[in-house]
Amino acid sequence: MAIETRSCEIGEEFTRLHTYALPGTYVLLSVSDNGVGMEQATLDRIFEPFFTTKETGRGTGLGLATVYGTVKQHGGFLNVSSKPGQGTVFRIYLPITAGVADPRPPVVSGVVIGGTETILVAEDHEALRELAHRTLVSQGYRVFLASNGREAVRLFEEHSREIGLVLLDVVMPILNGPDAYSEIRAIEPNVPAIFTTGYTAESASLNHKIEGGTIFLQKPYSPQALARAVRSTLDRVSEKGVGAEKNPLSTSQFEAKPRT
Repeated sequence: MAIETRSCEIGEEFTRLHTYALPGTYVLLSVSDNGVGMEQATLDRIFEPFFTTKETGRGTGLGLATVYGTVKQHGGFLNVSSKPGQGTVFRIYLPITAGVADPRPPVVSGVVIGGTETILVAEDHEALRELAHRTLVSQGYRVFLASNGREAVRLFEEHSREIGLVLLDVVMPILNGPDAYSEIRAIEPNVPAIFTTGYTAESASLNHKIEGGTIFLQKPYSPQALARAVRSTLDRVSEKGVGAEKNPLSTSQFEAKPRT
């Protein structure tokens, strides 16, 4: 595999051949390999959400769709070229902007309060699901895990008296997060939720549709960001007196360390 970066100028000739591109100066990130390559039928669909060439149960097909969305959010575009037996090249174009970058916000450190509440986590991305599980269990929480919205609803039906908070990915196979939450609230109207998403526009469009004091947690998130979102949501619910009889607050703590 080879990774290369360089600046490049996109002109009218390029945009005539690639109608999704805009003229300007870009940073080009190229990632290439000499692997088995892909046929045209696969190339035509690789950025579609949930499209995957892996066998059932071995992948969700959201990796490249997430990359595509992230690049578009930053005003860029990407393309891919590949042929069977000749490898693949991904090219990511990110626009160069003038001026000084905004200073990075300070890292919030200190003690993050844990708890003994029960939390339902629904996330189809295995690595993120495991991250959430490890983070919450390390704080003392009890955690139920689901890999899609339908499984989340089933688990909530079985443990509705125990679960004090649901953490739902917005985009999931079989049943998405908002629809799963709608069915969960039909069982327990007062259960709070945190929605996770990698798309800013997605959260903005859904914000007015979802009731119940929900909040959005932007991906990728750190363990500390997850911990604070969970604790603040549970504390807010406790202050309102909703669900406190199911999940008494805990005083367990852990020291939050800055991300490296």
